[in-house]
Amino acid sequence: MTIRNELIDELLAGRDPSSVMRQDGLLGESKKALLNRLMAAEFEHHITEDRATGEGKNHRNGSTRKRVLTGDSQVDVTIPRDREARFDPVLIGKYQRRLPDFDDKVISLYTRGMSTREIQGHLEEIYGAEVSPQLISTVTDAVASEVAEWQSRPLEPLYPVMFFDAIRVKIRDQGTVCNKAVYLALGITPDGRKHILGLWIEANEGAKFWLRIANELRNRGVNDILGAADASRHIGSLREPIAVVDGLKGFPEAINAAFPQTLVQTCIVHLLRNALAYVSWQDRRQVVAALKPIYQAPTADAARMALDAFEAGPWGRKYAAIAPLWRRQWDQVIPFFAFPAEVRRIIYTTNAIESLNSTLRTAVRSRGHFPTDEAAIKLLYLVLRRVSKAWKMAQREWTAAITHFAIMFGERFSVE
Repeated sequence: MTIRNELIDELLAGRDPSSVMRQDGLLGESKKALLNRLMAAEFEHHITEDRATGEGKNHRNGSTRKRVLTGDSQVDVTIPRDREARFDPVLIGKYQRRLPDFDDKVISLYTRGMSTREIQGHLEEIYGAEVSPQLISTVTDAVASEVAEWQSRPLEPLYPVMFFDAIRVKIRDQGTVCNKAVYLALGITPDGRKHILGLWIEANEGAKFWLRIANELRNRGVNDILGAADASRHIGSLREPIAVVDGLKGFPEAINAAFPQTLVQTCIVHLLRNALAYVSWQDRRQVVAALKPIYQAPTADAARMALDAFEAGPWGRKYAAIAPLWRRQWDQVIPFFAFPAEVRRIIYTTNAIESLNSTLRTAVRSRGHFPTDEAAIKLLYLVLRRVSKAWKMAQREWTAAITHFAIMFGERFSVE
């Protein structure tokens, strides 16, 4: 519907243009008038229905005032009352003090790393809305049941590639602030869509912890994982699913206990970073160039020859610790070379999940620490919910990769 210019001119007549968009100007007055008119129309419909059913004794019995919070202001609304006390408004319920867009605004600010008191100051400064930190906590705590439902929701039966990683957050536990790891699993579906599968907090990782997580994924409907990449050690065979992980202690053993046919693959980028820890800053560019023929080799045998050549070359002799580092983890590296370039680009690194971790770290950096595990999970879940809304398309290389998955894994892989 187009609003007539004559009506706009009538509303603007005699007003200071600079005050029109302020909450105490025309914009705020229009919102208040519209809410009051909607409440009046809802009440009139209620009374008309009462009379149509033959209960004509019910009629208006004054009104009450209620201050409600919207997404950008607070508005005083007049709520009509009826003599029979049967009027239950839909727009603003009997005990409702906030409109849905207010809750959305608070959660949006919260997921961007603002504390409850920072949100309180922001709402008061920008919108003139006076709210307590307790109210803001109530709004964000309302997602607790949503988090529990999300954490236990059914999953897809097949994830061709799964990424695992962890970030450290400070959480108060029994009066002491300590570092705890928040573990994150990201799965890619056969059609290339990314799914966050879960969040878990554990003080210490290990085989028992990862076995519990692997069994949880199985109980939630996951039957197969075509691949996981690990920066610790490789367990698996070529014709199995892939899991990409980032140096997680005890993970390879646990994932293969629950999914015996899953291929566990190291994170090549993290292996490079570990190697560069031995290299001075001025030499890093040249050392990276010297290592590139290893992980870009067409086959595992060619990669081994490239590693031998690096070790015998000037950079291998100058930084003698690098070649043994690669050799110690060689069993984790070689599954990578069985894949074509399209699949390699997908499992080459855990950057798919590290970009998420970067967003999560930005949100938690201003917090200092969390009072409970639940508070940490709540914030991280809300951040992930916001980020995942942008995941609408498959990765660029996925269309080419699925052909290779279908050939290499046979009946295990299907896009249906």
